[in-house]
Amino acid sequence: MNRWHNMKYYRSYMNDLLFDFGIKVLLVLLAIVTLYPFWNTIVVSFNDATDTLRGGLTFWPRKVSFQNYKAVFASGTIYHAFLVSVARVLLSTVGNIFLTSMLAYALSRKEYVLRKQFTFILILSMYVSAGLIPYYFLIRSLGLINSFWVYVIPGLVNAFNFIVIRTYMGTIPDSLVESARIDGAEDFLIFIRIILPLITPVLATVALFVAVGNWNSWFDTMIFASGRQDLSTLQYELMKFLASSQNQAKSAADVGAMGMAKDYASSIVTPASIRAAITVVAAVPILVVYPFLQRYFVIGLTVGGVKE
Repeated sequence: MNRWHNMKYYRSYMNDLLFDFGIKVLLVLLAIVTLYPFWNTIVVSFNDATDTLRGGLTFWPRKVSFQNYKAVFASGTIYHAFLVSVARVLLSTVGNIFLTSMLAYALSRKEYVLRKQFTFILILSMYVSAGLIPYYFLIRSLGLINSFWVYVIPGLVNAFNFIVIRTYMGTIPDSLVESARIDGAEDFLIFIRIILPLITPVLATVALFVAVGNWNSWFDTMIFASGRQDLSTLQYELMKFLASSQNQAKSAADVGAMGMAKDYASSIVTPASIRAAITVVAAVPILVVYPFLQRYFVIGLTVGGVKE
């Protein structure tokens, strides 16, 4: 009996061990599949542009070169555009999470008689859009064309973020608000002192959404602020530089056909190499910020996105 029991225990142990090993192997493979495209982009960005055209790059650059990054940062406008993007992200993120959370708090209170009607209007805005042309006329009528505030004011309230924050607020006991009111606290004080500290996880999640969206945006710069170079954002400058690299690619082909000097050819950049360098430059700030918000991200998204 003891021998049979030991064999049964040994088989169960081996099955668990093999299962854990299989799960770890699967997770490692998923990590490689997920990370390799970005790693390959880094490899291409640090490889010589003309050598990249040969293909076959795997895990390490064949010819290490910083020419791609030198070409990206050669323009003096890139640094000012970086500052504009940082200012845009900071103001938009702070304004969005503060105003959206205030709206969510107001419409989450049961004593507010019009909360259902206003909630319906906000949700309806997620499904119905007038289009780009009416939106452009609206921005122009507000006097925001070629203004820095065109980056901030139109996105101060977001319907999706409102739903996430309001749902998260639904997990806060009403007794906390009622006890504060008994002590004489007004709604704004309750919101600042009680509600905001309790919804920090969902605010961090929304802040990440807003920050990434504003950091990656370039289309609004092209439509509403292209008339002022001092309002150009980093993504818009990188997009313009990527477009201009098409002409450099043609020049590189002419250099190769004419057999010109090797040192001149080594300074040529290609669309593929510039695209890789731009991707790395644009992604690094987000990669730096994300670890500080990661511990709030899963909690805020899961609790704020599901209502029991």
